[in-house]
Amino acid sequence: MSYEMNDLLELMVDQGASDLHLQVNQAPTLRMSGSMVPVDGEKLTPQDTEDLMKAITSSTNQEQLKTTGGCDFGFAYLERARFRVSVLRAKGAFGIVLRQIPNDLFTLSEIGLPDQIKELISRPRGMILVTGPTGSGKSTTLASMVNWINLNHAGHIITIEDPIEYFHEHKKCIVTQREVGNDVTSFSSAIRGALRQDPDVILVGEMRDLETIEAAVSAAETGHLVFATLHTTGAARTVDRIVDAFPAETKDQIRTQLASSVVAVISQVLCKKVGGGRIASFEIMVTTNSIAQLIRENKTYRINSDIQTGAAHGMIGLDAHLLSLYNRDLISADEALAKSQLSDAMRDKLVENGAQFTNS
Repeated sequence: MSYEMNDLLELMVDQGASDLHLQVNQAPTLRMSGSMVPVDGEKLTPQDTEDLMKAITSSTNQEQLKTTGGCDFGFAYLERARFRVSVLRAKGAFGIVLRQIPNDLFTLSEIGLPDQIKELISRPRGMILVTGPTGSGKSTTLASMVNWINLNHAGHIITIEDPIEYFHEHKKCIVTQREVGNDVTSFSSAIRGALRQDPDVILVGEMRDLETIEAAVSAAETGHLVFATLHTTGAARTVDRIVDAFPAETKDQIRTQLASSVVAVISQVLCKKVGGGRIASFEIMVTTNSIAQLIRENKTYRINSDIQTGAAHGMIGLDAHLLSLYNRDLISADEALAKSQLSDAMRDKLVENGAQFTNS
């Protein structure tokens, strides 16, 4: 039995799978609501994975795969869906991981963000950071924000991505989407180029290095709204990660720049939803005068306290949001505990709310 890539993509779309894993000596495996579900069928051979890889991978990407051992790209499957693909070599054979990117963009309320976010993303300048571990839905959140701006404000939006995931049509805004590797050589050069292209909003797919962080902060300081992502959890850790990227002699300067330029940090995790599917839980930090001072004075360890008392500004802590999802029967007590930042305190609160745990 040999597998056809189109059949696997159809299955993935029909089943609503978030990911498809193709690895030698394992049947094709779907990730469904966070769980791994093998397809009924034979295990993949090295020839199978090579044939499946070649069915979707351009000759340019195949050359990159030969020289570096991996490649990443996006592609559309008919009108049904888009996929982000990572091809790799393992034990001399090919492996493929495909992530499904829905064609339809979610509204801010559909992904669970409060209405106060609309005021933040309507700011004319500053930086909004969306953070979280890989696979936590950062790209979806950013795409929803860009789409809301596109629907409600006139302007020019430039996105810099690797690869491009969600496609945005021109609505009230002109939207220019640039792909690292195809349209531009690097994030940092694309940001510097964007400043000469009359942007109102710049989306930076990932702040991977010092040069990119410097360029993004500079863009935010010079009158642009900048969206960017980092693989961090929590506002305090996010600020620390950015500062730590800089040499010792410039750390005070970047703290001052961040204090004045960061509008908000939205940190998220993806939770298994009761009854199937997944739902995001958020921590939202909005930069107040108090938080700006904490950043300048290198007292980020006190940011969490300000978040917990900052509901009037639209702030919420991750554990408080997890508890809210549990109380609305959207996630289980076990899931709330597993994704919490302060597990002992979260367990106590869940018990107070009558929680029963299946895992001790």
